[in-house]
Amino acid sequence: MIKAVIVDDESKARNAIKNLLTQHCPDILVVGEGDCVKTGVQTINDLSPDVVFLDVQMPDGTGFDLLERFSEIKFKIIFASAFDKFAIQAFKFSALDYLLKPVEPEKLIEACAKLKEDDKFAEINKKLEVLMSNKNSFEKIALPTLDGIIFVKIKEILRCESDNNYTNIFLRDAKKIIVSKTLKEYDEMLTPFNFFRIHKSHLINLAFLARYKKGEGGYVEMEDGAELEVSRRRKEEFLNALQNN
Repeated sequence: MIKAVIVDDESKARNAIKNLLTQHCPDILVVGEGDCVKTGVQTINDLSPDVVFLDVQMPDGTGFDLLERFSEIKFKIIFASAFDKFAIQAFKFSALDYLLKPVEPEKLIEACAKLKEDDKFAEINKKLEVLMSNKNSFEKIALPTLDGIIFVKIKEILRCESDNNYTNIFLRDAKKIIVSKTLKEYDEMLTPFNFFRIHKSHLINLAFLARYKKGEGGYVEMEDGAELEVSRRRKEEFLNALQNN
């Protein structure tokens, strides 16, 4: 049995998660609840849960503030948040699980299934370190690979290349990381950080663009020497992005 604690200032939200767990995840037992940062910390210390369902915004602080009260995290975390664009980006960049309120049963089941994976606490703490470092501005990203999570600085990513359901991430130091997420996901995450999707298979960091060669769509040459096609339908938007860069 997996022991769970729910920390959320709304009793309605806590009850919703409890009811969904009872219906769909009977191997997860809610052993305690907290309605703010203070009671959440106390409940976690008293009950030593395996997983904490954690709200982001609470009257006396945030879920991030709660986590900072622990010198080391020895439990798994699933955030539960109302739509907050910045928070959701932060979760994605740190590869931490989150649920949007109102919680959908399918999403809860999916998140709970991951609890059975053998995540090391050191890796959880590293994910949280990335989350905390990105609280004010995004600097790092967690890249899930078949061997574990690799953490890199966003400014070190030169380009991303689609490989079916995987993405090849090329770094400034010539290292290539094969990541178990699609290019579409990285397009959504990285475009606000000076990246541009020049082709269905290529997302580039404009900071490392060496030159553009004219053509029907044209080609770009990156600082690592890679020549990449620009799709015809993205050409005009790409050239506009270069002018504004």
